Amino acid sequence: MDLQPSGAFPMRSGVVGVGFMSWIHYLAYQRSDSAEMVGFCSRDPKKRSGDWTGIQGNFGPPGEQIDMSGIAAFDSLDEMLKDDSIDLIDICLPPSLHPEAIRKSLAAGKHVLCEKPLALDANTADLLATEAKPGQLMVAHILPLMPEFKILVDAKNDHRWGEPVAGRFKRTIGPPDWIPDFYDRTRVGGPLIDLHVHDAHLIRLLFGMPTGAHSVSRRKDGEPMFYESIFEFEQGEIAVSAGGGVIDSPARPFTHGYEVSFEKATVQFEFAGFADGSSEVIPVTILHSDGTVERPELGDGDPVHAFQQEIDAVAHSVSSGEVSPILDARIAADALRICEMQM
Repeated sequence: MDLQPSGAFPMRSGVVGVGFMSWIHYLAYQRSDSAEMVGFCSRDPKKRSGDWTGIQGNFGPPGEQIDMSGIAAFDSLDEMLKDDSIDLIDICLPPSLHPEAIRKSLAAGKHVLCEKPLALDANTADLLATEAKPGQLMVAHILPLMPEFKILVDAKNDHRWGEPVAGRFKRTIGPPDWIPDFYDRTRVGGPLIDLHVHDAHLIRLLFGMPTGAHSVSRRKDGEPMFYESIFEFEQGEIAVSAGGGVIDSPARPFTHGYEVSFEKATVQFEFAGFADGSSEVIPVTILHSDGTVERPELGDGDPVHAFQQEIDAVAHSVSSGEVSPILDARIAADALRICEMQM
């Protein structure tokens, strides 16, 4: 089968699985002018009826009864793949199910967008990237499209402050009790594969591929639970580190942030959310080499906007055949290899 879109505009997508990420993707499709969700598959008859009211995540609105007008509901991926009008399969399944769903979709001649991580190990991810035709497989690493992080990628690409030369990244959660298999390498992957992969992907985009890592960690069930790592790069004189994982207290369910230095400016950001509903933020702050301080306006903070940008970027890739590095499956595989360096 060839990889030409159905001819319809906008791009027609079918979503696999109905959970939190599917709900956020649905909201993004509702806002997009370049893509539409025309189908989804779920084994749950209630969800197939459009009742997504039981969905709740750590950002965005709770699930609702969705408008089924123009949307076909299937009970399996195999059935949805028979619909020749669908251009792209949007995979929002648990990570252990990604490879099988990707391979089925590729074999059916569909373009594929897979939520991160691409797989649970780098070798499998490399194989998936190789098995896909050029531009056929894309991975939904959202961080580079979130305004607080997108500013780093944009600066790297347009050289506004020179080259990036150093970076510290952090990403920490409280006990992930809502994911019973969190530390199972064969199902979720633990803090490095599930959590740190965001920063590993960003490090890969900003600094290139590390040649190695020095890492120390506190372990649980044999997996790194809390870690601090320093990376090595072939070009030398680049100082990059990352830390985080899981702390043994639900008092601070989530925090992430960075300090990244370019040749002519340093950029700082941090957010922490606490169990009492409060939060602390160091907004994106640019420390210019001339001593001036800048705090840019980055929008209204609506998290769904980044996902809309992601869907629009996927639609552009499908129509043009040119895949953004942010979506590139090979770079997503590299991110997993960076995680494995720290194990």
